[in-house]
Amino acid sequence: MADLLGSILSSMEKPPSIHDQESRRKAKEQAARLKKLEEDERRKKTEFRKKMEKEVSDFIQDSKLQKKKYQPMGKIERTIVHDVAEVAGLASFSFGEDDECRYVMLFKKEFAPSDEELEAYRKGEDWDPQKAEERRRLKEKAALEMEAACHSQKRPVSPNSNYRDKYSHLIGTSAAKDAAHTLEANRAYGCVPVANKRDTRSIEEAMNEIRAKKRQKKGEEEAAGSSVSM
Repeated sequence: MADLLGSILSSMEKPPSIHDQESRRKAKEQAARLKKLEEDERRKKTEFRKKMEKEVSDFIQDSKLQKKKYQPMGKIERTIVHDVAEVAGLASFSFGEDDECRYVMLFKKEFAPSDEELEAYRKGEDWDPQKAEERRRLKEKAALEMEAACHSQKRPVSPNSNYRDKYSHLIGTSAAKDAAHTLEANRAYGCVPVANKRDTRSIEEAMNEIRAKKRQKKGEEEAAGSSVSM
């Protein structure tokens, strides 16, 4: 009986010590804090998104505004702004070298920025359309001046030799018109009237004449053969 009771008691879990109880309590408190932080983070994101949706809606409805610049914000906030802008049909860009200094700018589709404007923002410069137009004109003027200078430096290309001198052994020294000869008919061969070249016989008459010649030739050959045998 004592052995049975001892085995039962040994198989039972020992009551937790004071140290184990303290560890479990701290673990529960930490899990509760993490859960609360996650809930607070989700709540802040939801509130920030609602705020951005309202600001974007006001920006779209204001016909006087073409673009909107936000203050520097964190990566998560920038992601939310980009998402809201995409849903609203706006163009959004992030600028700034350091992550702490990066900010978002929104543009209406009909006022989308040019490549030059985006390049200015990436360099941290303010965009001035008048100055940009002046720079564009100066670039065009410089390009035209450079092109004119290149044309003025070009010289007319002249061949090293005359092709007539080079190929004189083939084409001669006379011009083609001077070297041409006029071909005339040689009268020594005479001319036959066209009427004499025509055969006025019918086909049947021509065939009868051919047969008669063959019979005559055959008779002459037979007569010649009989005279030889005699």
